[in-house]
Amino acid sequence: MRKPGTVIMLTTEERQSLEETVRSRTAPYREVQRARLILLAAEGMANKAIAKGVKLSRAMVVLRRQRFMDARLAALEDAPRSGKKPRYDADTERRILALLDTNPPAGYSGWTGSLVARQLGDVSPQHVWRVLRRRGVQLQRRHSWCVSTDPEFTQKAADIVGMYLNPPEDAIVISVDEKPAIQALERAQGWLRLPDGRALRGFSQEYKRHGTTTLFAALEVATGMVKVGHYSRRRRREFLDFMNQVVSHYPEQELHVVLDNLNTHKPKHDRWLAKHPTVYFHYTPTHASWLNQVEVWFSILWRHTLKGLSVTSLRQLRQAIDDFIAAYSQTAHPFEWTKPLVRPSSLKHTYSQL
Repeated sequence: MRKPGTVIMLTTEERQSLEETVRSRTAPYREVQRARLILLAAEGMANKAIAKGVKLSRAMVVLRRQRFMDARLAALEDAPRSGKKPRYDADTERRILALLDTNPPAGYSGWTGSLVARQLGDVSPQHVWRVLRRRGVQLQRRHSWCVSTDPEFTQKAADIVGMYLNPPEDAIVISVDEKPAIQALERAQGWLRLPDGRALRGFSQEYKRHGTTTLFAALEVATGMVKVGHYSRRRRREFLDFMNQVVSHYPEQELHVVLDNLNTHKPKHDRWLAKHPTVYFHYTPTHASWLNQVEVWFSILWRHTLKGLSVTSLRQLRQAIDDFIAAYSQTAHPFEWTKPLVRPSSLKHTYSQL
């Protein structure tokens, strides 16, 4: 004679949960099947009848009833399984990351996933890449940095940032710098039709040089307006000539000029400043030219005009720059210049526009 099935007594909450599972259209089939099994068992139905009703073997019904007595509603879910033993463990990940801190083999300038796997010998390249993706490591990405060695970095930086945030009353703050040796390159470019019907825009790798020009620029921080001067060389003479043009646009106004530490910007005995008592130079710290906002505008000029430009003369190059400035002036506005709060070891900075 078979032993009678385990008596199952359900609480109101358990019965309600089981009935909701049975009615659910999104619950996994096995959970619905097990919920029906327990409800039938709670009604006192025999194991053989339950097995026929839920289409399981009688032995499986007995097992599910016992598991419900032990774990209650949690028994509806699959029991955890050990599965296949992992091929790689945490120590493998530590070995991969530790290897990246060492120099690559002779003949290689950097590590790759395949090179790491080959060096370790017992790890597949696929697992190396899995570890790197999980850790957010990108072997081919490189960041550059420039550490300022200026002992007065804090004071100089605070002076410049202070002028950006709170400029002197009734004064104009401008950022001045030059972009030297802009090449006038002539190269074939246009659209290339591919055999599959696609069209790609590009240019030939061959080009012809037509000389270089130096661009001086002055950015008015409060408005975003830019004034430029074209010169063939970058000397003290050209710099002062450009500054004379800038000063002429602000007669009898106090000017605070942000400059980098180029030797043409700061001679030991400056007679020009003595003749212009309303002009004050503020120098960025050594290796911190990113504090000068005109550098942001130079990057905009490069992206929109100079990158990929094809011209046949310096005159055309300068005209292209002037045309961009005319268009840029229509929507010019001040930069929202920011630097995120980061660890001292990080030198990242961001620029964005309002």
